[in-house]
Amino acid sequence: MNFDQKAIIVTGGGSGLGEATARKIASAGGYPIILDLNEEKGQAIADELNGLFFKTNVVKEEDVQAAINGAVEKFGSIQGVVNCAGLGTSTRVVGRKGVFPLDEFNYIIQVNLVGTFNVIRLAAAAMMTNEPNEHGERGVIVNTASVAAFDGQIGQAAYSASKSGIVGMTLPIARDLASYGIRVMTIAPGIFDTPLMNSAPQAVKEALGKQIPFPSRLGEADEYAHLVTAIFENPMLNGETIRLDGAIRMAPR
Repeated sequence: MNFDQKAIIVTGGGSGLGEATARKIASAGGYPIILDLNEEKGQAIADELNGLFFKTNVVKEEDVQAAINGAVEKFGSIQGVVNCAGLGTSTRVVGRKGVFPLDEFNYIIQVNLVGTFNVIRLAAAAMMTNEPNEHGERGVIVNTASVAAFDGQIGQAAYSASKSGIVGMTLPIARDLASYGIRVMTIAPGIFDTPLMNSAPQAVKEALGKQIPFPSRLGEADEYAHLVTAIFENPMLNGETIRLDGAIRMAPR
């Protein structure tokens, strides 16, 4: 499936990996449907790319359903989803400030894991009624995990758990949706130069880049978007997680 004349939902499309993906969709003739909490940035990008923006909390069913309904009303259908919305934290189970607050752990799980699943289930319900293409496809779903799902570092218990959950549900959801011709894939990025990294000094970024075997630099958001494109275009990719990390294996800290 290509992007041409397709309406594709991108959660977290207002910045970073999501913004790069939205731009890739638009450059290929598609219509990015940007779901983000940042109204100013998300709307500006949607206007620039001839797409749509919906201020959305991915954990809230009513927000996600309203965005899907709006996209279908505008474009007739949606053909894909790229889940980039998420957040990170670094808190030890027990540290100088005491034990890891359970509310904080729950919050990370809710946004990263439950939010991803919420979008998947509602978008899949909309896509299952699409007319199949020449490969029998009705839609494609790409999720974003992290190498932390496999190589979680000190302080990443919540983040790693949330991203491991995304990896773990990829195959069963792909199997659930196979009869409808909807593929499900996950990308596990390594260390990428995104807005989350902007607060780090340049020296820190360079040091992190040197930890990556090759290429020895931070990943670029467009490289993530390039892999999303490849997943959409290759109908045999289904039910798998792809590490996009330059062969890095994260140290404990």
